[in-house]
Amino acid sequence: MHWVDKLGIWHRLPVFLGLAYLAGRRHLHQQYNLFNVGETPVGVRFNPVDYPYRTADGKYNDPFNEGAGGQGSFFGRNILPVDQKDKLLKPDPMVVATKLLVRKSNYKDTGKQFNVIAASWIQFMVHDWINHLEDTNQIELTAPKEVASECPLKSFKFFQTKEVPTNFYDIKTGTKNIRTPWWDGSAIYGSNNEKLKQLRTFKDGKLKIAKDGLLLHDQDGIPLSGDVTNVWAGLSTLQALFVKEHNAVCDALKKEYRDLDDEDLYRHARLVTSAVIAKVHTIDWTVELLKTDTLRAGLRSNWYGLLGKKFKDTFGHVGESTLSGFVGHKKSNNHGVPYSLTEEFVSVYRMHALLPDDLQVRDISAKTGPNKSPPLIKAIPMENLIGQEGEKNLSHIGFTKLFVSMGHQSCGSLELWNYPMWMRDLIPQDPNGKDRPDHVDLPALEVYRDRERKVARYNAFRRALLLIPIKTWEDLTDDEEAIKILREVYGDDVEELDLLVGLMAEKKIKGFAISESAFVIFLQMATRMKFLSWS
Repeated sequence: MHWVDKLGIWHRLPVFLGLAYLAGRRHLHQQYNLFNVGETPVGVRFNPVDYPYRTADGKYNDPFNEGAGGQGSFFGRNILPVDQKDKLLKPDPMVVATKLLVRKSNYKDTGKQFNVIAASWIQFMVHDWINHLEDTNQIELTAPKEVASECPLKSFKFFQTKEVPTNFYDIKTGTKNIRTPWWDGSAIYGSNNEKLKQLRTFKDGKLKIAKDGLLLHDQDGIPLSGDVTNVWAGLSTLQALFVKEHNAVCDALKKEYRDLDDEDLYRHARLVTSAVIAKVHTIDWTVELLKTDTLRAGLRSNWYGLLGKKFKDTFGHVGESTLSGFVGHKKSNNHGVPYSLTEEFVSVYRMHALLPDDLQVRDISAKTGPNKSPPLIKAIPMENLIGQEGEKNLSHIGFTKLFVSMGHQSCGSLELWNYPMWMRDLIPQDPNGKDRPDHVDLPALEVYRDRERKVARYNAFRRALLLIPIKTWEDLTDDEEAIKILREVYGDDVEELDLLVGLMAEKKIKGFAISESAFVIFLQMATRMKFLSWS
């Protein structure tokens, strides 16, 4: 494997050999890159027959550990934590953001590979999986003089991530996830019973939805949905789409199984809808994200197995996961580590560069032009599509028009100097969907978050994942301007390179919208999530 990595050829191998390489690499990561955080309950077991459905708070999914994947469980680790308390401001996050991350002039998009629906989709997934518990203490970052004139916020405040004792001798402190990390649709159902009760109609298993096909809102204009932290119109539209999908499944089930009551219909519809979401992510979204023949074959076999869709549709799950896929396997395997998503998984899903500067609204009633896109009506700045203002604008645009418009607009590419400038003066929302008083500089905050949460920097990250580390900036990128600015910010010490910057700067495999370093975490954790969520 090291020889293949050194030559950098795995993605150019014939499909079968490429799949063999990826299977071998995933096996190594399952052995060496899963670390439990927190105490593992001993002897806490339950009968899975008693819980043939998704619980509101994510518990009772792993028969060996009732709390695994529950709301409030610890984030795990793919790499042992690296204490960076002495380096939280080295180099200053606002300098890093200003010089290396922020969109300077032209918007770099992904062409026909990825559109704004795809950008909205990954936020929809993140709102299903991960969000950190915050402390009550606030931190303030102030822009150094060298970049202050280029920073919309000269300083900004935010809440620290809460560090919690684990009562575990190995990793002594950790952070907690206030969402449920299973593929359970919690972006539309919520992560606890209190939230779920607000969303259900308690009739025919259905969820609440407005007559116009969008989400309902409370008296403050906040959408009624499973997760309302930092929402924008694109995310809200996807939440509404899958509420409607859930309700359509309820109708279909009621028609076929007339003896099912409200609770039964809700539980079955949630299982079906969550599985549809996972399937779309695996064989539609990710296939476009990693657009190579090898990954297309790998992702389809991940879902259907090497025997293929027709065989699985006809005979069901037969034999091992290699033959019939990881979904529907009768025995789960957590590789000796209770299920959770990891800090490193959070870090590689920092994809805000996908978002454009504005949304191009199309006239869907008009004939399409020569480029097959409906004519442009107007461009709405993204700032006007966030939070409660975004919900008001969405109600004027409408569900269908917004969806079609997003489908005809390319999203941003994940590279240096492509982080939206409007995110440098962003109004964040709390878990209840209410605007917070302090604006934040999001690219600077994301650099700080990785350091605060003890995530390894780029080179240590690659080394721990059995990838070849860089020795010089030229190993990272061919862009001479990037090399110049990297030296300006980090000097000649490549070990100081922040993970987020490295992921954006890294030379990409042809067809990949993300870096290979990020992909390695996907390879391990996405498969683990499917296997344990759906077995």
